[in-house]
Amino acid sequence: MSIWYTICEFLPIEMLRWDFMKNALLAILLMAPLFGLLSTMIVTGRMSFFSDALGHSAFTGIAIGCICGVAAPTWVAVLFSVFFALLFSYVRSRSNQAADTLIGVFSSTAVALGIFIATLGGGSFTKYNKYLIGDILSVTPGDIGMLALVLIAVVVFWVLYSNRMALTAIHPALASSRGIPVGMSQTIFTVAIAVVVTLSISSVGLLILNSLLVLPAASARNVAKNLRQYHFFSVLFALGAGLTGLTVSYYWGCSAGAAISLALALVFAVTFGFRKVNG
Repeated sequence: MSIWYTICEFLPIEMLRWDFMKNALLAILLMAPLFGLLSTMIVTGRMSFFSDALGHSAFTGIAIGCICGVAAPTWVAVLFSVFFALLFSYVRSRSNQAADTLIGVFSSTAVALGIFIATLGGGSFTKYNKYLIGDILSVTPGDIGMLALVLIAVVVFWVLYSNRMALTAIHPALASSRGIPVGMSQTIFTVAIAVVVTLSISSVGLLILNSLLVLPAASARNVAKNLRQYHFFSVLFALGAGLTGLTVSYYWGCSAGAAISLALALVFAVTFGFRKVNG
């Protein structure tokens, strides 16, 4: 971190005078490729609603951790979200129900269970607000280190499985005939989403987290002409929106996560208009 702080000292940017802004900027630089790459796999795999359901399960895990007096409830949330993802994959593979129906069942159950546990015994819901809204300005060096490890894991996963996931989403039968373990690939993917969603919830916030997992790739699909451009634009849009949102939050005193989400929504609107003009 000392090297990063030294680099920031040479940048003529007012907001980087503060250590918490330096931490937030580094977190944005790590989260942009993380969400950008994961977004392409989520959108291609038609898992947008599932990532939102995982956010609800992460909140339930945090509530369980707080009730049990765990010092770091985020790790309880990680375990619960992974269990939730594995259970969903198991039920999905053995049910003839549509995926969106199962996601609705799991999502509604998770959020109801989370609220039930959080308010059990007349407990106050206020202490959970930071997980709902998020605060990237309070990110710590330890959080940044964890984001870096998760980014490395997602990049490795993307290199190994992005083509498999695309083929599985487009034509599962063809993917299976090519020797691709469709079930295993989907399970690994759902677990990866669960970990990323859970570790990001305190920085970004549950209420807007799903927009960061969907909008980068959705915007990229409007303008990309091939898969390489698709991934490149997704990361680029996530990075641009992250830097814009962080700057807006500093000067306007608003939520950084909400500002990033709105910046991504604006990018989607612009790219959609560009697609209509040139499509």
